[in-house]
Amino acid sequence: MQDQPPASTLALPAAKVDAVVYRILDANLDRAREGLRIIEEWCRFGLNDLERTEQLKHLRQTLAQWHTPELRRARDTPNDPGTQLTHPQEAAREDLTALLQANFCRVQEALRVLEEYGKLYRLDFAATCKAMRYQIYTLESALLGHHRHQRLQQARTYLVTSPQDNLLSVVEAALQGGMAIVQYRDKDTDDDLRLTRAKQLRELCHRYQALFLVNDRVDLALAVGADGVHLGQTDLPIAVARQLLGGRRLIGRSTTNPDEMHRAISEGADYIGVGPVYSTPTKPGKAAAGLDYVRHAASHATVPWFAIGGIDTENLGAVLQAGAERIAVVRAVMAAENPTQVAQYLVSQTNQYRSLSREPGRAQP
Repeated sequence: MQDQPPASTLALPAAKVDAVVYRILDANLDRAREGLRIIEEWCRFGLNDLERTEQLKHLRQTLAQWHTPELRRARDTPNDPGTQLTHPQEAAREDLTALLQANFCRVQEALRVLEEYGKLYRLDFAATCKAMRYQIYTLESALLGHHRHQRLQQARTYLVTSPQDNLLSVVEAALQGGMAIVQYRDKDTDDDLRLTRAKQLRELCHRYQALFLVNDRVDLALAVGADGVHLGQTDLPIAVARQLLGGRRLIGRSTTNPDEMHRAISEGADYIGVGPVYSTPTKPGKAAAGLDYVRHAASHATVPWFAIGGIDTENLGAVLQAGAERIAVVRAVMAAENPTQVAQYLVSQTNQYRSLSREPGRAQP
């Protein structure tokens, strides 16, 4: 004789089930609307983006129309055990990206709950929440991806790290000097230590509103939540990296000549490195591409590009005069006695030269 199944804990009176479902719908309508408002405020005041502000407001008001008195009456906040639950990650946000990401997740989760429990309420309500959830997925990709790409467009100075004991203090000093991007480059350290350092650097960069990229390692970039990766010519194809990273993260590619430059752009690189402009021990055995390649990139590159390779305070002027508007450095900052001061000089000179070269009537180099 087969065992009898246990009495179901779901065997509640229909009226009780309705009350529970209404409480769930009420709570998640509140949660979704709150999350939408937080994202909406950034689009309105941070981006001055009228189109996305109106889209988010419409979604929020659509949910408000479904938030009927019938559902609100089911609310029982004093007896809700969830009001006592919290998590350390809710107490602070590392940066704006983390804040927006958390609220996108909040809205998506709430909409999924509304969609499923809404099937017990009204099918048209459930269908509305499902369609809205896919709109939020699309908006998340566009907005967070746009946020990184917007900062890339604005960035003029880029630091590539070298392995050294004072790595964190030098990088923080450079960030204090205004460096906009940091790439963690370390090919020989054990993965455990690399993972720890990458996490520390990501937190440091985001504290200073700088982009954080990882050299070569897509897996490490994903593990620590980096803003993207930088790939050499012999690393993963850009298409494979894009499949793994998605469209929101940045992918850069090193190039040493016009053919490599045009190929990287056609394959979908978000930015490229142009160099080495001068011979450098960072790339032993690789001949300098020279200023001619910088001039070619200035005339033909259609994505942001950074001149790199042996650039320092002494030769910066020549690189800028050749047409570079963005530069990347290694030793000039990592080996400097005063990294903050050097970074400030590189930032100010690059920004100043760019402003002068764009004055009306001034000839381009």
